[in-house]
Amino acid sequence: MRGSDEQTGSLFSYVDLEARVRRDHPLRPIREIANAALADLSEDFAALYPPRLGRPSIPPERLLRAMLLQAFYGIRSERQLMERMEFDLLFRWFVGLGVDDAAWDHSSFSKNRDRLLEGEIAGKFLRAVLAQPRVKRLMSSDHFSVDGTLIEAWASVKSFRRKDGSDNDPEGPGRNAERGFHKEKRSNETHQSTTDPEARLYKKGDGQPAKLCYLGHALMENRHGLAVDGLVTQATGTAEREATLAMLDRRPTRRRITLGADKAYDVRGFIEDLRRRKVTPHIAIDGHLSRKGVPRSSAVDSRATRHPGYAVSQRCRKRIEEIFGWAKSAAGLAKVKLRGRARVETVFTLALAAYNLIRLRKLLAAPA
Repeated sequence: MRGSDEQTGSLFSYVDLEARVRRDHPLRPIREIANAALADLSEDFAALYPPRLGRPSIPPERLLRAMLLQAFYGIRSERQLMERMEFDLLFRWFVGLGVDDAAWDHSSFSKNRDRLLEGEIAGKFLRAVLAQPRVKRLMSSDHFSVDGTLIEAWASVKSFRRKDGSDNDPEGPGRNAERGFHKEKRSNETHQSTTDPEARLYKKGDGQPAKLCYLGHALMENRHGLAVDGLVTQATGTAEREATLAMLDRRPTRRRITLGADKAYDVRGFIEDLRRRKVTPHIAIDGHLSRKGVPRSSAVDSRATRHPGYAVSQRCRKRIEEIFGWAKSAAGLAKVKLRGRARVETVFTLALAAYNLIRLRKLLAAPA
């Protein structure tokens, strides 16, 4: 018998969100791990939200769960996220909203998200996930890798103007007027973006286009490829090495470890800084030829390369590209949608935590 296509409204309706999400849904174990980490951050949330002061805000636990969904599903903006939250029962279940609860206004969501910047909650959430006993046993405590990646800023190259305001471009119609760069020498010392002043003009190598961007850095443990720390800096030629030292200094212990990295880190001063921090440098050797055909002298000596672990580190370090690849393709960080280094660092660090949660779902389910 043919079913009816007539739509009739119900006076009463009861929808059990827990029953609507199947038992083997991938988000179930992810939500369990995330909730355990959020419970450990209760005191940090209490410090950001003074009691009996102002109106109740969006609960920070729900706010972070919504931001995780934004990374999982590559949702471009807060407005689209709130629209999805309005009708998607799976999203409501994961965040903790009831069927009859109203979705938040996108502007309120953005303002409450910015409050988390003050407490560096994204970094604390990443560490809280990794500090859980069942997660900690999966990680290596001796062998790590590091790398950096370009994150294109949410700013046009046309906004890269002289700091003294001496540009002589003709005023064109509209807000996207023409900009003449012919025979103009531009540098970060004399120019600055009017859209995102903290972004820097940078190119990855010879023959590559220069873009306004930031540099994202990740520290990865080599056993299962989990990101253990993240940092975003302005794009400079030395930022990768400086960020690595900053992340190493944030380690809770000072036991000896190994650190794998590509040949961009093969710099004598950086190698010496690693050894002073009890870090064995498993750095790829940069042996490119000079213009005269002479091989470059590497700072990595036989103290590191003679051990079998050096070759193992060189294989494991390439897995960090999987983290960057997922963050850019799935989490939408190929071109970040926020402006300012602090905001970019928040979404980048949260993307690292989201990547870990996806990996942990499979790692924890695997037989021991």
